[in-house]
Amino acid sequence: MTQRFRLNTYSLQDFTLNVLNGNSLGIIIALIPAALTSQLLTFFGQHPWVTTVTMMTNVAQSMLPIIAAFAVGAFLRLGTLESAAIALASIVSGGVVHSNSNGLYTLAGSGAILNVMLVTYLSAGLVLLLQDKLGQLKLIFLPTIVLLIGGSIGLVTLPWMLNIQGFIGSLVASATHFSPLPMGIILGMAFAALIVSPLSSVGIATAINLAGVGAGAANAGIVAGALTLAWMSATVNPIGGTIAHVIGSPKIQMANLLKKPLLFVPVILAAGITGGVATLAHIQGTPFSAGFGASGLIGPLTAWQVSGHAGLLWRISLTYLAAPVLTAWLMTVIFVKKTHLIMPATDLKIPL
Repeated sequence: MTQRFRLNTYSLQDFTLNVLNGNSLGIIIALIPAALTSQLLTFFGQHPWVTTVTMMTNVAQSMLPIIAAFAVGAFLRLGTLESAAIALASIVSGGVVHSNSNGLYTLAGSGAILNVMLVTYLSAGLVLLLQDKLGQLKLIFLPTIVLLIGGSIGLVTLPWMLNIQGFIGSLVASATHFSPLPMGIILGMAFAALIVSPLSSVGIATAINLAGVGAGAANAGIVAGALTLAWMSATVNPIGGTIAHVIGSPKIQMANLLKKPLLFVPVILAAGITGGVATLAHIQGTPFSAGFGASGLIGPLTAWQVSGHAGLLWRISLTYLAAPVLTAWLMTVIFVKKTHLIMPATDLKIPL
């Protein structure tokens, strides 16, 4: 029988890291199908199967609160009943359920990730508190108690979490008032930090309508930050996990970065340099592409579509290949090989 996680056998830090790791993995699982297919599908026109695939990936994104809850349950070694109870609280308060004028409820979007994390954290704690106290009535009462308490708290905190994300978005938007080069550097750094935080880089980019060279710099910064994390951790993670940093999302490292904030330094340094390069190369993007990085090649393909075409292949190669590779290599040399400030085996290993 699988060993269960008990209240009296874990520290607060262990519990928090397990919840963060579960959410990170859940986010990757839910979002990577859309990230990998969204731009590729544009090459196939309006075929019926394209509509079907789009529907499938959109629904997968809206399942993020449920997937994150089950991933948290797996990291905490909870049973199916306990994980499902957390999922109930998470889905009703995760920001994916919307009501319309007819009183019907629909699923849309991937939700408020920050609130999903909060609800899974509180609900998991409630499950651990109650799972040994309900006896043979656990099947009857545990899902209802966790749904009503965890879900209600989540519905109360949801507007606050959205306001926090909006406030962060306004701070990021202030960078667009700088001249182009400083703007590109700042946006590259900001979005590289956002993509590995509990906040949604895509949601913030969309909310502030980030477009043009600002979006290009933000996207390039994410690519550089993701590649830096992948490069530094390549020796301790499986090839699939390493690739997932770039074509999926570097948010898979979120728990490690929150555990050791020093990891943000090489990420934002690489991102700032690459964001500046993107601005000098006049790489452009859209509010949708700005927060994605290289996931599904959204960044490079969007840049190809919306940037000026004079020397575009060379400019894209410089921004999305040369600059990220060189900065990722440089950060690895400085922080891992020379100063040993970062130890991949203990600081960057992902729990796959």
